[in-house]
Amino acid sequence: MRSKFFPIILAVSCFFFLILLGGIAHTTAHFTINFPISLQEYQALEAGKNLSLGGILKHRIRVSPFNLVATVLFLCAIIHTFFASQFIVLSKKIADSNAKNSPGKHFLATVCHFFGEVEAVFGLWAIPLLICMAIFFGWHALGHYFNDVVSFTEPIFVVIIMAISATRPVLSFAESILRRIASLGKGTIAAWWISILTFAPFMGSFITEPAAMTIGAMLLAKQFYDLRPSKKLCYATLGLLFVNISVGGTLTHFAAPPILMVAHKWHLTIGRVFMLLGSHAIVGVIASTLIYYLIFRKEFSELQSKCEDVDKKRDGDGTIPVVITITHCLFLAWTVLNLHTPVLVIAGFLFFLAFVKATKTYQDDVSLKSPILVGFFLASLVTFGGLQEWWISPVLRSLKEFQLFVGSAILTAFNDNAAITYLSSLVAEFSTNPSMQKAVLSGAVTGGGLTVIANAPNPAGQNVLSKYFIGGISPLYLLLGAIIPTLLVALCFNCW
Repeated sequence: MRSKFFPIILAVSCFFFLILLGGIAHTTAHFTINFPISLQEYQALEAGKNLSLGGILKHRIRVSPFNLVATVLFLCAIIHTFFASQFIVLSKKIADSNAKNSPGKHFLATVCHFFGEVEAVFGLWAIPLLICMAIFFGWHALGHYFNDVVSFTEPIFVVIIMAISATRPVLSFAESILRRIASLGKGTIAAWWISILTFAPFMGSFITEPAAMTIGAMLLAKQFYDLRPSKKLCYATLGLLFVNISVGGTLTHFAAPPILMVAHKWHLTIGRVFMLLGSHAIVGVIASTLIYYLIFRKEFSELQSKCEDVDKKRDGDGTIPVVITITHCLFLAWTVLNLHTPVLVIAGFLFFLAFVKATKTYQDDVSLKSPILVGFFLASLVTFGGLQEWWISPVLRSLKEFQLFVGSAILTAFNDNAAITYLSSLVAEFSTNPSMQKAVLSGAVTGGGLTVIANAPNPAGQNVLSKYFIGGISPLYLLLGAIIPTLLVALCFNCW
């Protein structure tokens, strides 16, 4: 029985070990009290020293040992995500063995389940991060960091856009569009699958990627995952969804977070983004979807034989007045247009909730649990990401064009791709070099499906679809499911 508690003991031990490490470093090291140190300050300290990449990183750790602590904690959180499903399994074992309804075991099972929630992982590891931050720099540094350094605009936006996108009028409208497309293939399961995985990502270029992810995931749940496909096809579909959403938002300059972060600084317009990325993305999304369809076409035939008429089985939501659908779309537009003004976004959402209440006959209850969990995940990721530029920026600066593409794609798997492009925008050499800009942007969106943390909308898709994966979504199987479309998209971005 003791072996079952090993993951918890290991995680708690790591927490306290890293807190102790922070305390020791604080009392033994001499470092600047500026927090966080800007890239310009680092460069000023390194001027004239002609340091290698390794030398730069070592110097920055000496200047502020907290850099190492923050990055080790970040790596621990990433590793934790790969073992999250084991905590879920352990939770179920403890719950099943709780024959006498012991309060202690019930509490332990709940704790294990919480440690297994991927959306909560980075929040858990943020606890020792904040404690170490306070030990190193004082309590006032926490307020400075959250008020003046990091921005939670994107998590707030994702929470609200998810809540609006998941309402019955928006889903019914999106489903009606995709139904017309699927009808070209006689409304079969395969036709639905192809239409959702191709057109929903491209819709993300106009209604934003988080909205497209929410709509695509919920329609896949209804039209595909409810039929219980094989484990292999489940992960292939999830990986394809994540990759397609990541690259499908590149037809415009305002919908994909990694492009939005640098659009103003790099003077990106709709036309320029489409030529740099969008035209390649269209080929990549369609090619990836068709290749996966060809690989699994036999299983699609078997699923179709189990459910001869998908549309009839799933009809019956009732007709929603056009004016209600239009109003919901206007609320979506308001949220997108005011993305960088959280006060207006939240105000619009309050009016939206009032409208839903007034038209409840045509509405389902607004579910906030999933959006808040995803928002918590993104907020925790932003908290960690703001402390990683000390090593990400010099790594990107040291790479050549193709190396930059590969490096951006790989780094994206371990950090949000919007953070990668933002840090790249701080490299002065990139601001006047279109080739380097394309390498960074294409690499960031290409790697956006490899892990849950690679792209901001991914946690929304995981939250909707995780119930179809026994023991939770495995990061390793997700990686395997996404690797083929990732390579195909990479090929498309680098062929011409």
